[in-house]
Amino acid sequence: MNPLRRASLIVAAVGLLAPFLVVTSSSPALADTATEQIRFTTSDGVQLQTTLTGPGPITARPTVIEFTPYGPGSATFTPDENYNHLLVQLRGTGSSSGSFDALGPRSQQDVSETLQWACQQPWSNGRLGLHGFSASAIIVYNSMHLELPCVDTATLRSGTFELYRDLLVPGGVSNIVPGAAVILGIGGLALMQGPNRLATDPLASVDAIVGLLDSGVQAGLLHPTLDAFWRDRGFRGDANDLPILAVNGIFDVESRGAFEGYQELRDNGSHLLLAGGHDGYPAGTDGGQADMQAWFDHYLRDIDNGITDEPAVQLTLSDGDREDMLAGQLLHRDATDWPVPGTTWEALNLDATSSGTAHTLNDGSLTFGPAKQAGPQTYVPLPTNPLATDSPTASLLGVAGLNMLTAAIPGLNDMNGLIGLPGLSYTSPALAEDVVAAGPASLEVNLSTTSPETAIWAVVSDVHPDGTAHPLTVGRLLSSFPDIVEEKSLKDENGTVVQPYGDYSTKTPLAGFLAPRLYQVELWPIANRFKEGHRIRLDIVGASAFSLPTIPGINTVNVGGTSGSRLLFPVLPESDLSAALPAPAAVAPPAVVAPPAAPAAQPTASTPPAAPVAAVLTSLLKTVGGLVPGLGSLLGRR
Repeated sequence: MNPLRRASLIVAAVGLLAPFLVVTSSSPALADTATEQIRFTTSDGVQLQTTLTGPGPITARPTVIEFTPYGPGSATFTPDENYNHLLVQLRGTGSSSGSFDALGPRSQQDVSETLQWACQQPWSNGRLGLHGFSASAIIVYNSMHLELPCVDTATLRSGTFELYRDLLVPGGVSNIVPGAAVILGIGGLALMQGPNRLATDPLASVDAIVGLLDSGVQAGLLHPTLDAFWRDRGFRGDANDLPILAVNGIFDVESRGAFEGYQELRDNGSHLLLAGGHDGYPAGTDGGQADMQAWFDHYLRDIDNGITDEPAVQLTLSDGDREDMLAGQLLHRDATDWPVPGTTWEALNLDATSSGTAHTLNDGSLTFGPAKQAGPQTYVPLPTNPLATDSPTASLLGVAGLNMLTAAIPGLNDMNGLIGLPGLSYTSPALAEDVVAAGPASLEVNLSTTSPETAIWAVVSDVHPDGTAHPLTVGRLLSSFPDIVEEKSLKDENGTVVQPYGDYSTKTPLAGFLAPRLYQVELWPIANRFKEGHRIRLDIVGASAFSLPTIPGINTVNVGGTSGSRLLFPVLPESDLSAALPAPAAVAPPAVVAPPAAPAAQPTASTPPAAPVAAVLTSLLKTVGGLVPGLGSLLGRR
C-alpha cells in the first residue's frame, strides 16, 4: 500500500496525531522487486527485523538504509533500480525485540552495528547511504557522533536536530499532545505486530510495552529541563564528515531541525532544500524526490550529475498563507548559505497605539521606529486554539484532513477571530510594497506575571487586505528559562542576538514574578512574501491547548520607552522595509536601519523599572473588562 494512504488510514483509525508518522509517499515501487526478511542480532542479543528489497534477483549494489519505529512497510523513500533498500525496525518497535528507548543511546549503537553488518553482506557492494524522514531522520542525527561504517552520504527529511528544542519541549514548554501521540502511534503499530512477536519471542511484547511506557514517562514527565536524557537524544558531534541533503518544509512540525542540521554540517558539502514535510508538498512539485535520488547517484554511484553544483540553499516560500502554498502559490529563492547572506533583522517596536485592525484587548501597533505610546499592557494567558496559534502542529494535521476543514470554516485558523481576544496584538500599517522575509526571528519582550511560571507564546501572521490573519510561525518560551547561551546564539553583523539559543538546563524559580524582566524568545524560521497592502502582525497569547498548561495568572508586557519590547524581523536583501513601512511622520527613522546594540550577555541581569501601579491596574481592568461580558460597562468602558 502507498505509504501516504497507509499513514492516512492509521491516523484516521486511531484518531490521534503522530508527528513522526509517515505522511508522504515514497517513490513508486519497482517492477519485479525481490524481498527478503532478515533478522539481525545486536551485541546485546536483541533481534532487529529488517526487510531487504531490490530488483530481482538481488545482487551486490549500493544500498540505502532506513531505520524506523513504525514497523513493516513504513519506508519513506524507494531508490531506483540501481540500488537495494534495507528497512530496519528499531528495537522495541514493529517486529523487533527489545525495549524502545526513545531514540536513545542503545538504539544509536544499534545503528552503528547494523551498518557494520550490512556493509559485509553479499547484497551490499560496500557503499551505503542513509535516508530518514522524521523519526528515521532523528535517529541518524542522534547517531552521528558514532562511527557509521561504509556510509557515504544521507538524505534527511523533517527530523529534529535536538529532540528537546525541535519538537517535544520547544522553548521549555512541554508539547504534551504531540508527544503523547508519538508514543501512542508507535505503540499502536507495535501492538499490531503482536502475533509476529508471539511467534518469534513470547516475551517480546512485554518488553515493547515496558519500553514504550517508560519512554513516554521519561520524555513527557520526568525531564522538564534539558538534562542528560535529552542531550543523549540530540546531535552530539560529527564523526563521519557526511554530506547531508537536509529536506523540509517551512511549516513543518519539526522545521527547526533541518536548518540547524544544515548549519552544523554545511562544511561537509551539505545542502538545504525546502520542498515539503509532514504536511505534504506544494502542488506541481515532487517534494524533493528527484533531488534525493540525484544526491544518492552522485555520492554512491559517482555520477557527475551536477547536484553538488546546485545552490547550497534552495528555499520554497509561502506567498501569504500555508494552504495557498500547498495549492501551488509560492516563491523560490536560492542562496549560498542560511541565513541568507545580506539578511537584515529589522526592529519592529511594540506600540500601545491602536492599529484599528485587530479584535484583541489592546489592538496595538507594530512600529518601524520608536513607539509613539508607551505603557504596560496585560493579558490572561488562557489556552488557545492550536489550529491558529500552533502552526507547526496544525500543518501536520492538515494532511489528515484539517486543510479541508479550515477551507470550509476559514475562521478556525484566523488569528483575527476569537482566538486572539484574550491576548495582545501588534499590527503594522499596510505595506507600501512587497517584503520578502526569510530567517529565524526574535522577540525581545519585557514581561512580568502573577503566576509562578507562564508560557510566553508569540505568533507572527500575514494579515490580508480582507482582515484575515494567517499564522506563519510561532515562538515559545517558559518564563522559568529567562537566560540564553550567548556563544550559541545567532547574531547579526552588529552583534545583536537575532536567534537566541535558550538555556534550558536549570529553571529559575519565580522568574518574572511580579517584576518585569527581559525575555528573548526564539521564533522558528519564517519564509514568506508579505505583499503590498498586507500587514505584519505579532500576537502574544496563551499557549496552545496542545501544550502542558501552567498555573493561571495575569501577564503584563511593557511597550515603548526605554524598557519596551520589539520584534527582530528577518528581511531578505531584495526588500526594503523602510520603503514598505515608513516610520510615523512625527518620528524620524534612524539614519541607518539596523537593530540597536546587542543586549547584555545575561539579559536578566538588567531588570527594567516596574511600571507605575496605576498604569498596570488600568490595563488590568481593561483586560478583565474585555474578558467578562458586561463588566466593561461597569468599569467605565463605553
